[in-house]
Order: sequence, then structure tokens, then C-alpha cells
Amino acid sequence: MRGKFLKVAVAATATAMLATACGTGSGDGGSDAGGTLRVYASEPAFLLPSNGNDEPSLYVIRQLYRGLVKYNAETGAAENDLAESIESDDQKLWTIKLKDGYTFDNGEPVDADSFIRSWNYAAYGPNAQNNGYFMKRIAGVDDVTSKDPDGDGPEKAPAPKAETMSGLKKVDDLTFTVELSEPFTGFPTTVGYVGFFPMAEACLDDVDACNETPIGNGPYKIDGVWERDVEINLVRSDSWQGEPGKPDAINYRIFADVDSGYAAFQAGELDVMYTLPPARFKDAKASYGDRLFEQAGDSFNYVGLPLYNENFQDKRVRQAFSLAIDRQSIVDAVFDGRYAPATGFVAPSFQGAREGVCTYCEKDIEKAKALLAEAGGWKGDKLVLWANAGASHEAWLQAVGDQIKAALGIDYELKVNLQFPEYLETADNEKFTGPFRLGWGPDYPYLETYLAPVYGTGADSNHATFSNAEFDSLIKQGDSAATIDEAIAFYQQAEDILAEELPVIPMFWRKEAAIYSENVDTFVWNQVDGADYGATSLK
Repeated sequence: MRGKFLKVAVAATATAMLATACGTGSGDGGSDAGGTLRVYASEPAFLLPSNGNDEPSLYVIRQLYRGLVKYNAETGAAENDLAESIESDDQKLWTIKLKDGYTFDNGEPVDADSFIRSWNYAAYGPNAQNNGYFMKRIAGVDDVTSKDPDGDGPEKAPAPKAETMSGLKKVDDLTFTVELSEPFTGFPTTVGYVGFFPMAEACLDDVDACNETPIGNGPYKIDGVWERDVEINLVRSDSWQGEPGKPDAINYRIFADVDSGYAAFQAGELDVMYTLPPARFKDAKASYGDRLFEQAGDSFNYVGLPLYNENFQDKRVRQAFSLAIDRQSIVDAVFDGRYAPATGFVAPSFQGAREGVCTYCEKDIEKAKALLAEAGGWKGDKLVLWANAGASHEAWLQAVGDQIKAALGIDYELKVNLQFPEYLETADNEKFTGPFRLGWGPDYPYLETYLAPVYGTGADSNHATFSNAEFDSLIKQGDSAATIDEAIAFYQQAEDILAEELPVIPMFWRKEAAIYSENVDTFVWNQVDGADYGATSLK
């Protein structure tokens, strides 16, 4: 479990920076004035808990739905939310008891069936849900998935043997058991991730309609429908039995790029921006002072390498590219020195993180040249560097290209024309023709979240298509360890394999920066979830 885990509520007063340093908790002392909170957003990919795994989607889903556990404001420990208890004698068979009285917006009960149906739907291979990967530890998951015999060839994958996982059993309306294939100490921590949220039966009867007009079980419900590329409006749910959200309504204003969002904030059209254009940080700090929130973040930016492309299959090529990059100079030039160059794959604030794991992350041009020569030189044409549009990645990615060109003589071009949903589709379809920009943040406060979901064989977020049997084995051993300390030792060995094989090039850890308007009374930031709009109050 992570030790340095803070959610910070910042009072929008002259003492705001002091409040940030102290960590004033969940903001319960803030105003209950209600009102409509207007927030910056980019276009989500999905609004189904089983499918939404990108940042824009998660920001909406977390207000519409709630799960078994939530994460403590100050320690990061998993605390029961809809679960009354999650218990096991052997870390393999877990019994989950639910609190009574919770419903979906359509009146259906949030019961054992709602979790079982949601997890089975996510796991069932033909449904092709992004968060199906997170069900991989549940017994019987192999029976609800099947492998395509010839990849993208003419043969279709056979139908799975079953439609439901044998490891999920209903005991009574408010109790179910989860049998895992192997013991996993971290199981109660992981189920706070959105992929484990419940779904209404009516939602699964028409998932396309539910994606556009969600049937949630959280403190907010959708008002109208998802108006794509324009806005999503949420209002307080009258069926929610937990602590109500602070604003009466949340208006997600969708922008094609972060610069347009910043201009709208300057014009008084937004109350919160959870991110800033890097080039505008100094301006924002000078303009908004105590209403600019900063905190060391856990979000990892990396340059992925498409191992399905023959030009990147030799690890010496990957190592050479990494050695050609001076991360600190890029951080200084593009991010005013605010970000931290990455020397490993796990956030420095997580228990078990180590400095200097990646020995190929320090610039060494001579060694880079030697490794590239050993690999037979660069056999490709011009290097194509990919990033999603509208998020101000061009400057630092261009610096990466310039440094690789200067060190290794490889010319490059940028391809930054796809909006995030289309960019993710390109990633899922393995269509990147060169190195690609992506990021990763923790889904739950457990070290494994930085490893298995991104580099495990077949993992949905493994866009490099890395596959290493020893890595997978070490992750499995860590999962089954009797204690967290024992688990960390195995996870660290798995990270060492990444540091040698470099399926991705670690770049930097973001420093979170958000701004809020004079309308905001208390701004709340959660290190796992980011800006917590439901807990942010207006004056």
C-alpha cells in the first residue's frame, strides 16, 4: 500500500497554498451553496464503466457511478464504499457483502447481481471491453475469452466456452463470492477502479444507449444525453444514498485542445481546469496566484515503441533511442523545470519505487551510437513520432526527435493530428508506425498498477505489445505473495526486466497543475482520481 497518498482540499482564499501543504482533507467544511460547476473536458471515448479507461472518460464515470471501495483522502488505503465487507481467509476466495438501500437511477437495486453481471460483461471476449483485462484474476476468465487463431487473418476467433466466469457466485441479494485463480493480496485495493463498478440490467440490455445516456448509481446522473464534442451535463441524483455532491450540477465543457479551454477559463466561462497548457503555466501562476493548485503527480509520460514493427524489435535500438534523450533539458525547456525526469516505471511516491532503475535513461550519445551499430543500424525510413492532438505534446515530442536526430542521424516527422478517441483506436489496432506518446496514472494505490496493466502479455493497455514470460511470472508471484512487502520484491524484479527490455522509453513524471475560478470555495484534488468535482464546492 502506498504511504505518501494525499487528497488535498484547497480553500480558495489567501491561505490556499498553506492549505495545500497541510492537506485539509475532503473539503467537508466547504460551502454547500450548490450551483453549477463548469469544468474543462476533452472528448471521452466511452461512458460505460466496463469500457472507459481514458482520462476524459474516467472524469465523468467517477461521478456517475460508485463501486465497492473508495480511496482514503490522506492515506490512500482502500475503504469500503458500497461494500459492507470484503474478506478472505486465503486471499483467493473473497466474500463481498454489500450495503443495503443503494439503487441505480432507474430504480434497479445495486445488489450482488449488478456486480456479477457487470464483471461478466467486461470479461466476455466478444464484448471487447477495455476494462475486461482487470477481470483476468477471476477463476473461469479463460472460459469467457478465446484467441483469434490467425491474428487479423480470415479466420474468426471461436466463441468462448462460457458467457460467465465460474469464479463469481451469488450467495444472496447482498452477498457474492469471488474466487481468484491464484491468491492476490491486493484484490480489495483494485476493486475501487471503475472497471469494477456495477451496471444496471437495463444498461446491459442496450449498451449503446447506456453509453450515450448512462444509468448510473453514483451521486450524479446525466441530464439529457452526451452531446459529443460539445458538453456533458450532470445533476445530483435523487436516488443516491451516500454523501451528496457539493455542486447541484456539473457541466463538462468539451474542447478540442487545452489552449482553447484555457482561453475559455480566462474569459470566465469555466470554473475548473484540471490541466494547463505547459506554455501557459507562468502566465497562469502570475494571473491566478493562490487559485493555481500544484502537487507532485503520479502520472507517467512515456514514448512507447511499437514492437509489432520490425524496426523496433531489437532491444538495442530501443536502448539507443533512450540513451539519445536528455530528459532534464526537455523538462527545463518545455516545462520550466517543473516535471521530474523518469528513471523508472513506478511513481516515486509509491511504496516500492526506486530511483535509477532505468540505466538507459541517462543521456549517453557514445553508448547510444555503439548500441545502434551493434543492432545493424537504423533500417527504417524517416522516424514518425506520434501524439494525440490538442494536448500540447508537440513541443516536448519535437525535442525528443531533435535529440535523436542529433545523436543518431535519424530524421523524423511528427504526426499529431488525431483526437484522443481516434488516437486510442489507432493504439488498440496496432497501427502506430513509429514511437508514440502515451501516459499512465494509477488506477488504484498499489505498485502493481504501473506494471501488469501496461506490460503484461495481452493487457489492454499494453500498446507496445510487450510479451515476456519471466515478467509475467514475476507479476504472478507478486500477486500471490502473502504480504505486501513480499509482493513488492517480485514486482521490483519485474520492473528490472522493463528497464533492460525498454518496451517504452520513460520520459517524466508530471507535476499536477490545476486552476479554479473565484466562484470556487473549496477545490478538492485526489491523487488517484484527480480533480474531484463532486467534492468541490462553489461560493
